[in-house]
Amino acid sequence: MARLSSIHKNKHRVRLAARKEATRRALKDVVMNRSLSFEERIVATQKLARMPRNSSKVRIRNRCELTGRSRGYYRFFKISRIELRRLANSGQLPGVVKASW
Repeated sequence: MARLSSIHKNKHRVRLAARKEATRRALKDVVMNRSLSFEERIVATQKLARMPRNSSKVRIRNRCELTGRSRGYYRFFKISRIELRRLANSGQLPGVVKASW
């Protein structure tokens, strides 16, 4: 089990990124628009830099829904490799079978 503070911190990042997504996208569009003046783009860059760092999507870490583990994460199942194996062996994941050849 991951530390609860790490799990809560990541959940806060997810909420903040969702809330600030539209603002961040609009500012990035202005920064990337070459047809605008240089001053307008600089102002947009400064506004973007003043936004909270945790509102960026790249700071969100994929974590296991059951344990909070951050490594060995399977996106399709949203759980870690350890929990995937445990649930698959107990038959709780429909359609998942142990490989044999």
